[in-house]
Amino acid sequence: MKEQLTASLIISTYNRPDALELCLNSILKQSILPDELIIADDGSTEETKILIEQFTKLAPILVHHVWHPDNGFQLSGIRNKAIIQASNKYIIQIDGDLILHPNFIQDHLSLAENGYFVTGSRILLSEKSTEKIIASRQIDFNIYVPGSSNIFNGLRNRVARNLFSKKYKIHGKHKFYVKGCNMAFWKKDLVLVNGYNEAFTGWGKEDSDIAIRLINAGLKKKFIKMGGIVYHLYHKEASRNSENTNKEMMELALKNNSTFCKDGLNKYLL
Repeated sequence: MKEQLTASLIISTYNRPDALELCLNSILKQSILPDELIIADDGSTEETKILIEQFTKLAPILVHHVWHPDNGFQLSGIRNKAIIQASNKYIIQIDGDLILHPNFIQDHLSLAENGYFVTGSRILLSEKSTEKIIASRQIDFNIYVPGSSNIFNGLRNRVARNLFSKKYKIHGKHKFYVKGCNMAFWKKDLVLVNGYNEAFTGWGKEDSDIAIRLINAGLKKKFIKMGGIVYHLYHKEASRNSENTNKEMMELALKNNSTFCKDGLNKYLL
């Protein structure tokens, strides 16, 4: 009998305990639990710490809270610190403002394959529906949530999922398209490209940059469609002040056929 693959689930968060609580509750409802949970906290305040401590007491899995001081948007850095902490060969990565379908982990594990990393999509919830969900703490959804968009991302079908995985959004202009809020990797592959580039600060393009380096290093991308379903709670857009600078760095990685970043995981291995 084939041994069940175990995974570390990394959740990135920053001062959104109301959303994080719903995300954590949705993890407890998974048909297959991750082996461990690592919360990559980009400098949240005491309220988030207390929530995580309370959840840790209840959770049937290992929970690690990886935190660094608030020094602006440092998502790449806190993700790298969480990756180093991961004890499993496979890593699934989400954001803390997502509510996971009960088969989210199961769907990701079904597509895990050496030589590939995986990216998925999301259902965007409206501001009004998000307010209702947070107030009611209701996380059991049908395919359609009133006011949501991208509703077809809520469809789940195993046969279609396998069919689409190596064909959907992997060529042409979509070759490097990923959603950092819904991804999965082999840890060895992240080490190979030195993880996230911490030169990327502020919002934008750090996920595209790592996809570029993974593909340049010989990895292939799968797209998880008809599975790996997540509901993205509404929030105001982050500042785009760093977007142009980050886009320039991403384009440089593309131009130079980069496979490795200088400011990445390896500094935490010393």
